[in-house]
Formats: sequence, structure tokens, C-alpha cells
Amino acid sequence: MSTLTTSEVLRRTGGKSIKAVAYDAETIARRVEELGADITAAYPDGDLLVLGLLKGSFIFLGDLVRHIARPLQVDFLVASSYGADMVSSGNVRLLYDPETDLSGKHIVLVEDIIDTGKTLQRLMAVLAGREPKSIAICALLDKKLAPEPPPELRFVGFNAPPAFLVGYGLDHAENYRHLPFIAALE
Repeated sequence: MSTLTTSEVLRRTGGKSIKAVAYDAETIARRVEELGADITAAYPDGDLLVLGLLKGSFIFLGDLVRHIARPLQVDFLVASSYGADMVSSGNVRLLYDPETDLSGKHIVLVEDIIDTGKTLQRLMAVLAGREPKSIAICALLDKKLAPEPPPELRFVGFNAPPAFLVGYGLDHAENYRHLPFIAALE
């Protein structure tokens, strides 16, 4: 993949400029491949379920599972703690619950970005109640804002800069998810 020109970036963003590209497509691709190898090594046997937290994780999860060199299953869940707000309420609601039985499986929960970690902490408690063999979190980005990272945070792509990021699945008002890079908005 080649680096996008300024005009290509503006075309993809509908003419809206971005402040800076935090991670280009090539850097993301290399790191996702490494994470896939790490997950492969961490789970040499047993049933593995890669569980994507929608919507933000869908591009990351799609690329990630192609680099996990072992049998696995994929499912998704949708959790909400924001509603229409820009700050988490702390009340987690499952809007879509995975169809797959979690009992006895190694679960890798795939998240796009961790900020306060409140949603994940509550979600992990819900998933632990379903008796998986193990649960680990794989996050593309960690903003390092959580007072204590959850002990399940095992695989992290990048430490996120202190900016509002979009692209590669991350959005602002449902826009910018399709960008092949991660950037800070103006």
C-alpha cells in the first residue's frame, strides 16, 4: 500500500481536513499481523472464539482473524454505555448478545479503543458469568486513561495519542470508519 496524498485524504473525508495521521495503513497492517501471531502463540489448543465489540472493531477484527493461524470462531456483540452522549454513562447494555455458547472456550474480546475502561470492566463481568475457559482483551488502541487497566488486557496494538481519533473502524457520528489509517480530527 502506498501513502495517500493530501487530495486523496480530503476526497475520502469529504473535504474535511484531519489534524494528523497517527498511524498509517502500513504501520497498522504490520502491527495487526504481529498481534495475530501473538494470539496464535498464546492459544495453541482449545476452542478459540474471537468476539468483536461492534461497531468500531469490525475492520480490525476482520484483518486480525486472517493472521491467527489456527482454527477459531468469530462472533460479535454490541454494548452501549454512551447513548447519545459523548461521555460514558457507566451503564452497559447489551444491544446484541453473541449467539455462540461461550462455555469452556478461550475468548479474545476485540475492541477498537480503550479509554476509561468502564464499559469493558462491566462487559467482562457479564462474559465471565458465561463460564468461558479464559477471557482476554485485544485492543487496537489504548488511551491509558483507565485508572487501572483490566487484568484481561493482554494484546494491545498501539498506545493512543491524546486526541479524538477516527479511521480504521473508529468514527465520529458514524463517519470516517472507512479510512485506511487512524487520524486525529481537526
